[in-house]
Amino acid sequence: MIHMRPFTQFEIDNFKFISNLGIRYTTFQTYWTSLDKGYFDAIAPMRTYFLEEGIHDYASQGQGQINKEYREAYLLTDCLMIPAQASLYRPCTKKGDPRIWFSKLKRYTNPDDIFALFHKEQTLYIINVTQTNVKTSYESSSENPIKDILSVLQLKSMEIATELLGKFRKLYDNGHWYEAEVQDDTGIGRAVETLLGIPMNSDPNPDYKGIELKSKRLQRSGAKNGLFSQIPDWEASKYKNGNQIVQKYGYVRNGNKTLQVTVQANRPNAQSLVLDITQNDEVLEMLGKKEVSAIDHIVEWQLMTLHNRLKTKHKETFWISVDNKMFDGKEFFKYSYIEHTRNPNIAEFDNLIMQQLISLELLLNRPSGRGDTWNFKIKDKAMPLLFPESFLYKLDPNSEPHRGPIRKRSMASQRK
Repeated sequence: MIHMRPFTQFEIDNFKFISNLGIRYTTFQTYWTSLDKGYFDAIAPMRTYFLEEGIHDYASQGQGQINKEYREAYLLTDCLMIPAQASLYRPCTKKGDPRIWFSKLKRYTNPDDIFALFHKEQTLYIINVTQTNVKTSYESSSENPIKDILSVLQLKSMEIATELLGKFRKLYDNGHWYEAEVQDDTGIGRAVETLLGIPMNSDPNPDYKGIELKSKRLQRSGAKNGLFSQIPDWEASKYKNGNQIVQKYGYVRNGNKTLQVTVQANRPNAQSLVLDITQNDEVLEMLGKKEVSAIDHIVEWQLMTLHNRLKTKHKETFWISVDNKMFDGKEFFKYSYIEHTRNPNIAEFDNLIMQQLISLELLLNRPSGRGDTWNFKIKDKAMPLLFPESFLYKLDPNSEPHRGPIRKRSMASQRK
């Protein structure tokens, strides 16, 4: 089986730029043999991309030339848009391994070049990210095919966000104060969903047409941002439910044994609980360290499970910041600004746990009777590390003439 070579930093920068435009893509690499024979293997990530984007399903395709399918395709350069019809097929030989080919591609590539492949409706576009500086082409003052196509796709990727932002601008209503639904940490978030017409549910997927909504109160100094909830892998864990953990590590509050604590890496809390990552096994563990010589392996999560949860939950997120006040024993809030993030840097998740920037908030056996929760939260200062680029929107129409993003934050700007 042929494996794609490691990306160069130049190629990584190109992929990051495309990703930060909100454009989903897949990749492929050219080889001497593929250029000579006139086909590439449609490897698993490409097949998954085609299936999820509604472009093609290799699994249902018959073998042989009679079942070959074609898609309009173009190779984009900084000065040319070259027709390069795509052929998608499964040969009669062996098991009919999925294949793809782009006409004329041989003239514009070298062996070992890597391409980004994306689409607009059923038309495919490819860019040689080994040879082309995508950012330079996109930001050029002159019109060019890369700038033209990526600009259209970037606008399309912002359609839902623009629609949702418009709803929040209406809700802002010159700084109108709204009442929180319940006197609880979730009171504002629930009120936000009600105002947007989103019914309460336990669906783990994003809230509004693929965009996750997260609310926080500005007055809370050092407040963390909730990422997601994820129960442990009970089957692989020593302890099989929250009650067993409470019986061993809990404490009595108001006559009820409970466990409501923050757990982080490298620093055991008052209950001797600490997080640790075992890289060889690719798991996150919650350990009990009451005695140095005796470590209790309490529960664990597969890192891949947490990575997928983050990727699914926060592919695109509106982090809603509000001002709040109490009046007559009730909480009221008004919208202040929204931070809009996309495409989290999954590779940084593990590092941020070990740096104590992502922690686990445990709420087990609460007196209120509400179910156990295992919430992963991130400190505000670490947001640029997990979400490399973001837009901040003020909702007051008088604060900005263009009513657009007030700034675009990047990791580089945060580190200065």
